[in-house]
Amino acid sequence: MIEISSTNESLIYQVFSHFSNSKSVNMSTITSDYIKFMVNYFKTKDAMIFNSVIGLGTLVSQTAYNILAFSCPCSPQKNYLYGLAAIGVPALTLFIIGVMLNQNTWNVVSECRSRKCRTFSLTAAFVLLGSIGGRALVAPITWTVISLLRGEAYVCAFSEFMNPLNLENFTTVNLDPNLMALFPCKAAPASFRNYSGEVQRQLKYESQLLGWLLIGITAAFVFLVLCLKNCFSSLGYRQEAYWSQYSSIEQDLFQRTAELHAKYHAAENVKSFFGFVALDDEDKQLLSDCKGIMSAIPKVEWNRITGVCLYREIDDQALYSRLNKWAMYRNEQDLIRI
Repeated sequence: MIEISSTNESLIYQVFSHFSNSKSVNMSTITSDYIKFMVNYFKTKDAMIFNSVIGLGTLVSQTAYNILAFSCPCSPQKNYLYGLAAIGVPALTLFIIGVMLNQNTWNVVSECRSRKCRTFSLTAAFVLLGSIGGRALVAPITWTVISLLRGEAYVCAFSEFMNPLNLENFTTVNLDPNLMALFPCKAAPASFRNYSGEVQRQLKYESQLLGWLLIGITAAFVFLVLCLKNCFSSLGYRQEAYWSQYSSIEQDLFQRTAELHAKYHAAENVKSFFGFVALDDEDKQLLSDCKGIMSAIPKVEWNRITGVCLYREIDDQALYSRLNKWAMYRNEQDLIRI
């Protein structure tokens, strides 16, 4: 046995107490650093992570909709409209939202508004529109695929068009032409309810077959597009990766700096009105360090860094963004080049 004296116990307690206190003090710093690390990691994989998050969110939304909101009317001529609307309308809405949330969409709008698309070639237009449409299609395709694999909307939409003669031993005595529309709700007459499961199995088979075909076609199309992109790109794989990292980092730094710049001007205006401005110590120190450096940016300069930018090389210099072009040529007279 190892005996521990009261003095040693006190020393051990103090060490563990100090460790615990320092751990609690540094926990927020460690958490903050971890979050920053994860954010920076994901930013280098922005396209893949963005598509994955959108796809997962769409999957959850579609599942929740089928469980909580989907209700087939089981009425002739209504099933078809309701079923197709349940598949098509959310997909179309998600596509429009995807286009709206894509920054390249508004870059194209700005380019056409300010420069009348003078710098647009057919290749550039194809690349940009393909990029916008490709990202915007992730959610609609996910919604459509999950809807088809689950089968409820397809069963509802096409039940009334199913030929009952395709079902084995299905009697057609006194068969109402609109009877098939009642099968998704299991509301058919008692003499036909035994066929409800068979009807749904047949329609779900067709629905899931279409779903898997859509998955295969989409995968083949994406693979083909990536192959064509790499074959016709003037950049190597590593420089493409560098360009992606540069764009992500530039966007992050620009947003953070723009926020500070806006805060500085807002603080100056608020101070001129009230005579003081309520800032925490960190903001005061940060704005104090920037005092005398910041100035108002003319509209013409904002326009020069706004718009479409595809990779270019001028005088063997790589230009990765409009801001990159502006920084390189801001002291030259021929600013129309940017």
